[in-house]
This record gives sequence, C-alpha cells and structure tokens, in this order.
Amino acid sequence: MRVTHAPGKYADFESLREQAVALRRAGHSLRQIRDELKIYNNDILNQLVKGEPPPAWTKRPNAKDGLRAKARELRLQGWTYDRIQAELGCSRSSVSLWVRDLPKPERKRTPEEAAAIARRGWEAKLRIRDEERQRAKEAAKQAVGNLSPRELFLVGVGLYWAEGSKDKPYDRRENVTFVNSDPDMIKVFLAWLDLLGVERERLRFTVMIHENADVAGAERYWAELVHADRNAFNKTTLKRHNPKTVRKNVGDSYRGCLVIKVLKGADLYRRIEGSWYGIVLGADSAT
Repeated sequence: MRVTHAPGKYADFESLREQAVALRRAGHSLRQIRDELKIYNNDILNQLVKGEPPPAWTKRPNAKDGLRAKARELRLQGWTYDRIQAELGCSRSSVSLWVRDLPKPERKRTPEEAAAIARRGWEAKLRIRDEERQRAKEAAKQAVGNLSPRELFLVGVGLYWAEGSKDKPYDRRENVTFVNSDPDMIKVFLAWLDLLGVERERLRFTVMIHENADVAGAERYWAELVHADRNAFNKTTLKRHNPKTVRKNVGDSYRGCLVIKVLKGADLYRRIEGSWYGIVLGADSAT
C-alpha cells in the first residue's frame, strides 16, 4: 500500500494521522511507518497511531512465559545474549526480542582485559605524541631552508666553540681539534671547514671507541662518512672496558667518537676564537 507523504515536516497532523493509521491497519510496524512517512520523532509517531493495536507479527513470538521471564531475569543480572541462549536452549533472536527493551548490562572485564585495554590506550597516546613531535620537527627543519655562507660560518663557529678544543691560559694550545659521536655534527663541521678553504689533505682523523665494541666496523663507518682514505686516519684509540660501568652507548649503532684535527691550524684557531667573541658582542648588543 502506497500513501502519499504530507508536505513539509510534520505539517497537517490530521493528514499524517490518517496515513499512519492506514499503514498500521495494513500491518506496518512503527519502524516501517516511521520510514514511510519520514517521522523521526517517537512522541509524534506514537500520537499518530494512538489507539491502533500493533499487528500480530510484531508481538513477541510464541514462547513459554516462563522462558521469557527467565531470560529477562538473567539479562537484568548482567548476562549476555550468548549466555542466556546457552542457559535456556533457545535461539539468540528470541532472546533479543524478549530482552531488547532492557538496559544493556555493563560488561565486567577481567584484570587482564582491563590491563590490555589500558595498555592499548597508553600506546595510542604515545603514538599520537610521537606523531606530534615528528610533525613539529619536520616543520622546523623545513623552516630553516638553505644556509647562506655567513649563516654556515656562524653556525660552525658556535659548533666548534661548544665541541672543539680551546686554548687556556694555563694550557697554551692553539690548534683546531673537534670531537663528536654525532655523524650529522661531523658533516656540518666538515662543510664549515670547506667553506673556510681548509684543504682535506690537512685533516687527520682518529677513531675513539671502547675496546669491546666493533672496532673494525666503526673504522669503516667513519672512513666512508668523511670520504677519507685509511692513510688519513691515525691509530684508533681504544678505551678500556670497565665491567662495573653500565653504558648505554652499546649495540650496532655504537661507533665511538671521531676526532678531527686540522694540521697547522694555529691561525685558524685564532680566527675561530676571535669570531666567537664577536658573536658574543653581537648577542649583547641585540638585547
């Protein structure tokens, strides 16, 4: 049976009621009437069919009242559909019809289940935080862009003054020696030396590493990184292993430190020190 929809949302209540009553008498359920007339307000829908008995097919299936009552009792105790079905020996669809109007019981989790859920939640938080960190780092990296020669020069001076050897009043040593374990720091320092016109032939390298590490592998790694022949490397300095010391710089990624020394570097050192104090004066004037 096809009934024409009333124009507008809930317009002309009497017309809607006539259509709803006709559908009800034709054997339609409330859901079918709702979908047919596009009435999604339950109060209005009930008013439209008020006084009209529901069709027989929508009533609960024929079953023993005792089974239905027991199913409802078990549901109120927090039983799941599957447990009720197994207990009463009836179909799951029957259980659903008997107890669907009852509130869904709160599931009781075992300590193991609760711990697993908590762990998954924490792992999700960690993943989100890590993604946020990576986005922030990537945005900062892209914001730097290409460095001008002056920018690279200033970066290199600060880098050396933080990680390189320095002359002291009590220990006069005007030489350029840079030590670091970070391959990226090494690459930036070498680019800075290239900018200053320091020939690669003036560089000497020394690997410093614990004696129980992969010494040969570290030597190969640093030689490939700096694109230098083995004759540019001094004898590797081995650090004695102390079993009582718990070190975190272990494993395949541990390659020790690389020492870079510039031969005949006294004049370069003086330029570095003077440039550093020029940066300090510049920072003072900027504040």
